[in-house]
Amino acid sequence: MSLADSMKKLNEFDINDLDINNAGIWPGPVKAVVALLVFGLILGGGYWFFIKDQYAQLERVEREEQQLRERYESKAYQAANLEVFKAQMVEMEDTFGALVRQLPSETEVPGLLEDITNTARGSGLDLREIKLQAERQRDFYSELPINIRVTGSYHELASFVSSVAGLPRIVTLHDLTIAPLGGDGERLDMQVLARTYRYRAGE
Repeated sequence: MSLADSMKKLNEFDINDLDINNAGIWPGPVKAVVALLVFGLILGGGYWFFIKDQYAQLERVEREEQQLRERYESKAYQAANLEVFKAQMVEMEDTFGALVRQLPSETEVPGLLEDITNTARGSGLDLREIKLQAERQRDFYSELPINIRVTGSYHELASFVSSVAGLPRIVTLHDLTIAPLGGDGERLDMQVLARTYRYRAGE
């Protein structure tokens, strides 16, 4: 049968005449079209039920692989720099220990008050008041406020502030107020709150 005859028969064929029970007598072109449709449905169904799930699983595995790779790189970096980290830890402990040693213990507070007193007098100031206030508890240290009132010239006050900053124990100055004393303006009255700190390890 020629191609023209096949096309003629296909044009004359009515799809309503198809009988699934007599598929063997269907025209060749119809059989070919139906076979292509069935093949396409099989491919589509296979992709939907099998390949699509495999792709999703592959993506999940790739994400897990990336996470494991990043974790491995982090661990490898830490392992390669372990000695450096140990050295840094020792250095930090030494630095922390040095800072803690600069914090006075309870038995050293009277000596600190004496140091501040001597610093004020050594700067040429008249010490009007030096009074330790109630201790304030913080997370891992205690704060020890000290009220200080001194009088003297501007340069003497500046010398005192600088000398307190240079004490071997940590002392910080806060709430500083200065007012002229007398009419000449030469003498000044300064009130300041000094704070020192005590480490509370094991309390």
